[in-house]
Amino acid sequence: MAPQLEAELSQALASKAIGEQVKASLKRLLAGRRPGIEDVARELRVSSRTLQRRLAEDGATFQQLMQEARRELAHHYLQHSSLELNETAYLLGYEDAHSFFRAFHDWEGSPPGEWRARHARSTHSVQ
Repeated sequence: MAPQLEAELSQALASKAIGEQVKASLKRLLAGRRPGIEDVARELRVSSRTLQRRLAEDGATFQQLMQEARRELAHHYLQHSSLELNETAYLLGYEDAHSFFRAFHDWEGSPPGEWRARHARSTHSVQ
């Protein structure tokens, strides 16, 4: 059953645009490390050069997709877990929490702790 499930997952991924495939792969690989294009290419079973070419054809860059994957995961972790901010930074592959705080502030215009508190309040007020 596992090989069949893996084949179905591969088929579902293959039907997505290359940028979405790369982001999905990055989200799986980001867990206390910073995967490179070689890691993603290996997971997608293409050469890193082929991956770069396909991204360029799609108008995307690996670095841009890395930032998008980190941002989406950061939102998820901040809204749906009680992880410490330092743990969140680690899971997103940042060398230190300060780098994560700076990146998050650039994305959202506020520090991650403040963003989490604001979104927790808006989630509770909706319920």
